[in-house]
Amino acid sequence: MAIHEVRKMIGDAELILQSGKIGKQANGCVYAQWGGAAIVATVCASSNVMEGMDFVPVTVEYNEKFYAAGKIPGGFVKREGRPKDKEILVSRLIDRPMRPLFEPSFGRELQVVPTCVSADGIHTQDILAVIASSAAVTISDIPFHGPVAACRVSYLNGEYIVNPTFKQIEEADLEIVVAGTKDGFTMVEGGADEVSEEVMLGALEKAQGFITDMCLLQEELCKLCGKEKLPLAPLDVKLENAEAIEAEATPLLKVACFKDSKISRGKAIHDVIAQVKANHADQLADETQAKLFAALMDDIQYKLLRKSILDEGVRVDGRKVDEIRPITCEVNVLPYPHGSALFTRGETQSLAVCTLGTAMDEQTYDDIDGDRSEHFILHYNFPPYSVGETGRLTTGRREIGHGNLARRSLEAMVPSREEFPYTVRVVSEIMESNGSSSQASTCGGTLCMLAAGVPMKKMVAGIAMGLITEPQGDNPYGRYSILSDILGEEDHLGDMDFKVAGTKDGITGFQMDIKIAGVTTEIMKKAMEQARQGRLHILSIMEKCIDKPAPLSKNAPQILTMKIPVDKIGALIGPGGKNVKALCAQYGVTINTEDDGTVTIYGKTGIAAEEAKKAVKGITEDPEPGVIYNGVVKSIKDFGAFVEILPGKEGLCHISKLSRGRVEKVTDVLKEGQQIPVKLLEVDQRGRLQLSYIDALEEQK
Repeated sequence: MAIHEVRKMIGDAELILQSGKIGKQANGCVYAQWGGAAIVATVCASSNVMEGMDFVPVTVEYNEKFYAAGKIPGGFVKREGRPKDKEILVSRLIDRPMRPLFEPSFGRELQVVPTCVSADGIHTQDILAVIASSAAVTISDIPFHGPVAACRVSYLNGEYIVNPTFKQIEEADLEIVVAGTKDGFTMVEGGADEVSEEVMLGALEKAQGFITDMCLLQEELCKLCGKEKLPLAPLDVKLENAEAIEAEATPLLKVACFKDSKISRGKAIHDVIAQVKANHADQLADETQAKLFAALMDDIQYKLLRKSILDEGVRVDGRKVDEIRPITCEVNVLPYPHGSALFTRGETQSLAVCTLGTAMDEQTYDDIDGDRSEHFILHYNFPPYSVGETGRLTTGRREIGHGNLARRSLEAMVPSREEFPYTVRVVSEIMESNGSSSQASTCGGTLCMLAAGVPMKKMVAGIAMGLITEPQGDNPYGRYSILSDILGEEDHLGDMDFKVAGTKDGITGFQMDIKIAGVTTEIMKKAMEQARQGRLHILSIMEKCIDKPAPLSKNAPQILTMKIPVDKIGALIGPGGKNVKALCAQYGVTINTEDDGTVTIYGKTGIAAEEAKKAVKGITEDPEPGVIYNGVVKSIKDFGAFVEILPGKEGLCHISKLSRGRVEKVTDVLKEGQQIPVKLLEVDQRGRLQLSYIDALEEQK
């Protein structure tokens, strides 16, 4: 088989798409290289064909090999294991823009496997993985309405940077990934540090040029080596009596679809469908007819919902298009955790819990991008009971993806390690769900952190927006309506799911999935302004519950930090860690020392931490004349007592300095092991410490 490739210069390196050299048994395989980053992307289709499918059974399994970065996996087992969170997130990044472009009627199970085989730490491999995966499908024999591509855009020092380096991403005020076709973007995801809506819109516009170039490059490769597409497997039969069934079901569903709650709507719709189905039981005994009947019922609901919104401005729960459901907020709903909150918006509810830990509790990552750790962690759980169902309690791609969006939305407003030396973990337990539980997690996360005493820079809230469109003539957006705080039904039947989180002053988190091509700038501007108004409304309600950090919970660990001279680190640690271990055991604390001289002390109580801090200070500081120390009598001689004022540092308190009057014997005043306040009078030329019993000084006054 011949080898075909196309090339294009991207920034400082050439991007290469190659086919025909490796992976020749897959339906499609592309080797993509950009600088020192390389991806092998394959796509395969099963041989079994299922007619009349109404969904696309596609899975994306992005994976990274440690050898790509010249590393061996950490831990006992030296083989790559289950997918890491990052691999799951990149898989979602590839899946979301590609899935709508497959034909459900193809009827075959699909698997896309992009593998990172080289990583240079400069060129981001996730963008390359999206391009390589799309290219593999585009040249394959699998029907696909692509290609798609992705682009990362950052905003740094007032300028947009297309496909920034890892270092630029860390320093930027904005970092988003935009994916789409050459006709327009379809997916956006990212985080920011309070950027304006105008900056966000500018980033979207900046990305489209690169996406178009990458789509054209894939089309060029397809012309060289693209395969003939396999046939589709649509149902070649129609629903009998479709018009009569629709006429019968529509008025009944029109009532059922507009009940006042999710549960009552669901029951009413179920009852209507069951009733109509029973009326046509003989016809629908056929499996194919039953499948077509189910599709018709979905189509009727789709039309009813959209018509009501566009014609009357009324949604399924009776709200106006820009109306937000009732919101209630509570904090400290749990008795023992460091901080907790219950955020409820309509039929969506998050129980958010904040736990404060030490530096040893940080989340560490061992991956091809380099070892790193994070002091802010957010975990999202979506149990089946939240939607009234049974099922397994698992952490799947949904949990990872939604949790990552909430984490990114809050991260910029969480204080740094230097400002707040705690590890902060937030867990959002979704108690019930009907519309954007990820944004409820963002709101609940803010509330529970403030309740735990985390000094957040500003409060953050999030909202999910929707879009309903209807073509008129040549204009695909002849009529449209932007929806605030969408329900699950509106997400499923609408044209856009658009989540925005931020503070009063700007955006911190952003995610958008578009089901139609090329949403206009006008629509985006209106959607973002409506989202901003909604966000401000939610923040105003949250502020009435709690608007500043509470005092630290008595159950939280007490953390003290101090700086010591770098040349004193050895003295603090001691041979084999002897000194620091002894201090930890004596005071019941944990002491962590960093190379720059920063010492962090973690104690279960504030008293223990303060005492340990004094001890560390004693070891690492030189005694100062005139300072009063709380010393311990180590030994008694005829001429005085030797008192330890700092760990390992003793001085002589002469018998003449024990009292104003004459002291016959030192033992008349002191005994070994006694704690006494002493003042350091001087340090002589030989470094000897001269002390005076503080009680004697008081008498002399």
